[in-house]
Amino acid sequence: MGNYLVAMEAAWLVRDVEQIDDAIGVAVSEAGKRLNSEDMDYVEVEVGATGCPACGEPFDSAFIAADTALVGLALEMEVYNADGEEHASRIAKSEVGGALRDVPLSVVEVVETPDED
Repeated sequence: MGNYLVAMEAAWLVRDVEQIDDAIGVAVSEAGKRLNSEDMDYVEVEVGATGCPACGEPFDSAFIAADTALVGLALEMEVYNADGEEHASRIAKSEVGGALRDVPLSVVEVVETPDED
């Protein structure tokens, strides 16, 4: 049994928005509220980063068209006493997916963390 840090990304839709910063703020806030209402305040929520196809530099994962934004959120949570990376991944996706129903979610990285004994 091990402990793992599971990083996921979610695609969050924000309607009736004109500015990228507003879309990001709304997406992070709404995701945080839904997670907190399920007592999941241990899940970290941030805006995701996408690499620029030309230079490779990261920028905020957000796109607006027709006053509707798609914001990529980065979510992280610790999973304790999992049987392996696959098990930790399923646990995290199940817990977060239950709170963020109808939000596309995928696991991007699983890292084993040392025991804190």
